Amino acid sequence: MKLDANSLRYMSKEEYRTLQALELGQRNHEIVPVPLIDGIAKLRHGGVVNALRGLMRQKLVHHDNQKYDGYRLTSLGYDFLALKALVNRGAVSAVGRQIGVGKESDVFEVLDTKGEAQAVKLHRLGRTSFRAVKAKRDYLQHRTSFSWLYLSRLAAAKEYAFMKALHENGFPVPRPLEHNRHAVLMSLIDATPLCQVQALQDVGRVYNQTMVLLTSLAKRGLVHCDFNEFNILVDEACNITLIDFPQMVSTAHVNAEELFDRDAESVRRFFGSKLGYVSPADPPGFKATLASANQADALDIKLSASGFKQGDQDALDVYMKPQQVHCTSTPSASSSASSVSDSIDEDEGRSLTTGHVGSAQVCDNNPDSPAIGAVVAGPAAWTQSGDDTSKHTSMEGNEIYDDTPTSSYGSRSHAVQCL
Repeated sequence: MKLDANSLRYMSKEEYRTLQALELGQRNHEIVPVPLIDGIAKLRHGGVVNALRGLMRQKLVHHDNQKYDGYRLTSLGYDFLALKALVNRGAVSAVGRQIGVGKESDVFEVLDTKGEAQAVKLHRLGRTSFRAVKAKRDYLQHRTSFSWLYLSRLAAAKEYAFMKALHENGFPVPRPLEHNRHAVLMSLIDATPLCQVQALQDVGRVYNQTMVLLTSLAKRGLVHCDFNEFNILVDEACNITLIDFPQMVSTAHVNAEELFDRDAESVRRFFGSKLGYVSPADPPGFKATLASANQADALDIKLSASGFKQGDQDALDVYMKPQQVHCTSTPSASSSASSVSDSIDEDEGRSLTTGHVGSAQVCDNNPDSPAIGAVVAGPAAWTQSGDDTSKHTSMEGNEIYDDTPTSSYGSRSHAVQCL
């Protein structure tokens, strides 16, 4: 389902409250019956039924009556809840074009209240039927039941926690800004994915940077587990930025050495085959790297103390298949409608206007499906609907395309909904 943030402009207070009530009901119900939704939302008589009809038309909820009559959130409905929360916090004021799409996440360009471009990553675990995701990812510990929305929420929580720790300790990663549900708001990096680079002015320097970054992470107690050309960005000054962190594990993990060696070999192989560079030195070794590490600086221990427990990492005992395209608070169960209804008290929202945003660059790891360049952007030119450029727009479906010349990246301008 395509995210059309423009629909937020027309969502009533009753529909939004019903959407929140349905989310709360799904804490311990796979399909939430209408009486429970009504008890949580506490709308006037008949208000929930009418709201559910409107939400169904927008494909924000799904009606299921196979076993018993009830409703569940769709991924689009979960998107709306996350975006609305970010808007209420003053972190997001407009949603622009999609700049990345992958098996486990989507990335959209957004504006903050100051008009600066940022990126929001929406995790979507299970979208492509990852049947082994529960075994290969450590978010669930020993839970026997789960939902894809819950998995996505945990993935986002883990990514935000790791990105925040890495950024605070001087690692070249995007700046984490906010986190809500399955959404992570981060700074927008003006750089190109390494997978798109055809040549580098100083290929040796970039290679050395990647290996230094890989070993620096290990010395601080972390292994990226997906350290490859799809998750490394390089700017015009040949400086690199690392993205995508949900799969990171501790160096104490049972498979840490294997995962570290795989990351190092992935980088070495790419530089040799794609860029024609072969380093005279061997890739760094895991044991030699840890031998020079200072345990007092271990980030895996600090992350465990800050809320993302080391036990989550230790539970991962299955070889993690590298994903070339990816991208903590656990909801507590509650069966009483009265005990959770008071938590539906977010801001009422803001008026919406429409403008358009310039093009942004994505990583094409195959010709037909753009990869997830989580924070990759070209020079975006945002304009509001009152500007002169709005006179040269034509409607094509639900998007507004600017008829003026495009940027050097070759993409036409896409619509942006101001929230």
